[in-house]
Amino acid sequence: MSETEKDINTQEQAEETEAAANSPENEVEEAAEKDPVAELEEKVKALEEAAAADKDKYLRLLAEYDNFRKRSVQERLNASSEATARAALAVISVIDNFERAVAAECTDENYKKGVEMIYGQFTEVIKKLGVEEIDAAGVEFNPNFHNAVSHIEDESLGENVVAQVYQKGYKLGDKVIRCAMVVVANP
Repeated sequence: MSETEKDINTQEQAEETEAAANSPENEVEEAAEKDPVAELEEKVKALEEAAAADKDKYLRLLAEYDNFRKRSVQERLNASSEATARAALAVISVIDNFERAVAAECTDENYKKGVEMIYGQFTEVIKKLGVEEIDAAGVEFNPNFHNAVSHIEDESLGENVVAQVYQKGYKLGDKVIRCAMVVVANP
């Protein structure tokens, strides 16, 4: 036999061995050799991973819902506060006119008393809404609460102090509804 023939025989034998290894009978033997416990462990691991993924999705959905609920409550509170502020601002303009009427000279005491009573009712209404008057006269000027329309030099007052109030300011909680129009001394 020549070397070429030996190589061909060796190659044929290798192919036959490989074909025997890939035969269906051999696959059944390999399947029988697999441990059933290992298969179950793989299934348990896959199910645990799926359960962890589902739990993560559930927790994220729960957090989203909680955030949505909190945001909705805050939006309702803001809408309510905004509506109250608009209503109070409308009443405040009426109160300004009643303050002018109360300050005006009048000879009819009953008429003046009636105007003062109505003025008192309007001020009670805005107090019930939670609206407070902003302190202005004699306090230090604060641009968040006061709108300076002019300034004066006055030795008797300190620096940057509100000397006179032209129009009262109001706030609802921490929100300023209307700044007080003031004159500032010694800016």
